[in-house]
Amino acid sequence: MDFFKRLEEYRANEKKMNWEGTFADYLEIVKKNPQVCQLSHARLYSMIKDAGVEVKNGVKSYKFFNKELFGLDKTLEKLVEEYFHPASRRLDVRKRILLLMGPVSGGKSTLVNMLKQGLEEYSRTDAGALYGIKGCPMHEEPLHLIPRELRADFMQEYNVYIEGELCPACRKRLETEYNGDIMRVPVERVILSEDDRVGIGTFAPSDPKSQDIAELTGSIDFSTIAEYGSESDPRAYRFDGELNISNRGLMEFQEMLKCDEKFLWNLLSLSQEGNFKAGRFALIYADVMVVAHTNESEYKAFIANKKNEALQSRMIVLKVPYNLKVSEEIKIYDKLIKQSDLRDVHIAPHALRVAAIFSVLSRLKESKKQGMDIVKKMRLYDGEDVEGFKQKDIYELQQEADEEGMSGVDPRYVINRLSSALIRTDTKCINPLDVLRALKDGLDQHSSITREEREKLLNFISIARREYDQLAKKEVQKAFVYSFEDNARVLFENYLDNVEAYCNGVKIKDPITDEEIDPDERLMRSIEEQIGISENAKNGFREEILIRLSTYARKNKRFNYKSHERLREAIEKKLFADLKDVVKITTSTKTPDAEQLKRINEVSARLVADYGYCPVCANELLKYVGSLLNR
Repeated sequence: MDFFKRLEEYRANEKKMNWEGTFADYLEIVKKNPQVCQLSHARLYSMIKDAGVEVKNGVKSYKFFNKELFGLDKTLEKLVEEYFHPASRRLDVRKRILLLMGPVSGGKSTLVNMLKQGLEEYSRTDAGALYGIKGCPMHEEPLHLIPRELRADFMQEYNVYIEGELCPACRKRLETEYNGDIMRVPVERVILSEDDRVGIGTFAPSDPKSQDIAELTGSIDFSTIAEYGSESDPRAYRFDGELNISNRGLMEFQEMLKCDEKFLWNLLSLSQEGNFKAGRFALIYADVMVVAHTNESEYKAFIANKKNEALQSRMIVLKVPYNLKVSEEIKIYDKLIKQSDLRDVHIAPHALRVAAIFSVLSRLKESKKQGMDIVKKMRLYDGEDVEGFKQKDIYELQQEADEEGMSGVDPRYVINRLSSALIRTDTKCINPLDVLRALKDGLDQHSSITREEREKLLNFISIARREYDQLAKKEVQKAFVYSFEDNARVLFENYLDNVEAYCNGVKIKDPITDEEIDPDERLMRSIEEQIGISENAKNGFREEILIRLSTYARKNKRFNYKSHERLREAIEKKLFADLKDVVKITTSTKTPDAEQLKRINEVSARLVADYGYCPVCANELLKYVGSLLNR
């Protein structure tokens, strides 16, 4: 019954959007809400902006893209701020074709589909509402009815910009059906729809010998020529080409650079003057954003041909590289897997992470900066703290490798291998080792890669395995620590008391005897050594901790062991080191005694309850970590 109720509400809303009126009625709407007249680029910009914007690490993140695209914040910021924003203000940028250029499976098609689907949904809202002349094959802006001589007066009174002229069909109808009376011309609300071919079009090149230019610009309706007597009569012409129906919205030009030249000629006039030639008519105005996409090799071949200079100058090329953040890559795989109906297979923690590490490593370029290797670079890009480097260093690293992200393992390969592992698994759970094995097996079946490339990718799988080994040990050790957070807090506060006394040159009071004693140097060093703080560097590190503590105090914020990333790591490692022998003995014993079995069951239960494991992968993890600690 709930669904039927929602269905009725949907139908009622659809009926509400079927507005019709005269041109006079439309002028009243324009007076109340001039936004209904905005041009296509402005509508797209409003659509993206209205969804919400937030700033992350100095980069704008647009909520419109957040559900489908990951790790492309800088690319999307460039798209919105350097293309859509100036285009929405009617700067010359809007007269350019947007060409998305990047590696396969990098998100170009997803980006275009999001713009198309978003535009459909936005046109159904009050903010994105638009209107067109009823019966117009190009559903054009009704303000085109206003004679050119009166437009300056109209714009001054209504504060609305008018661009464009009536299409040949509407010009003829105004003359024959309405005797030139524009106030009687019917107007309707336009709902953009790719399926209905209203405002959103797609052109895909095929065999140039059989493909007709009519697919872009429309064609003569031979069945009506006898009735109207001339091929130049608009009533004997079908304005149903992709450029016609895309008016007021967006046209996707698939594989544009593979297209025959004759199809590209129409884009020269459209991109520069905003009109195109069709049949035996004057130039036809079209308010359409043209977006195309291609890969890097095709683009390089295109610009190498001098014959393409005219079209090249009418393009804005946006690089769409692969994502370079492990945490964002995981979201891509998670999204793609959730689209399937595999609900009965559990994916163990870190299974997608190892695949993401492998992918991202293959896309990164080695840095010439001293002390920076590819693994540190991966961690820094993902927002982790890396000794000797800060997040501000990322800009220099990116400048050093301009083509970074334009090559490497594509998400399709990884998801193909994940799919294989998910389907073939003998259990109801897939773990990180299963994923790494599937990735390796896939390389053996990949005949297109060279021996050198294969060795490089195998090395990345080994690095991903080492990263997982560290994560696995840390997770088991955490689970073994009883009341881990409490233990960490006590150790942290003890360390802070000693550091404060050490830096201020005072003694510390023993909590049991109340006697004043020197700061516990042995305790402080046992923690600092866990993260490689040398004897010479200990003073600087301790002073940094004290400064951070006072900064938090000034801001009335609580400083805990998680407030400082490196100190958190040191505290955890110290606790783990103290417990390592217990973990090793318990996990590696083939015939555990009652006490050890009890502890194993407790740890397994904690892994299931707190860390997202199932009983199968929790048991596998304990066995694996036991083997690691015994090496």
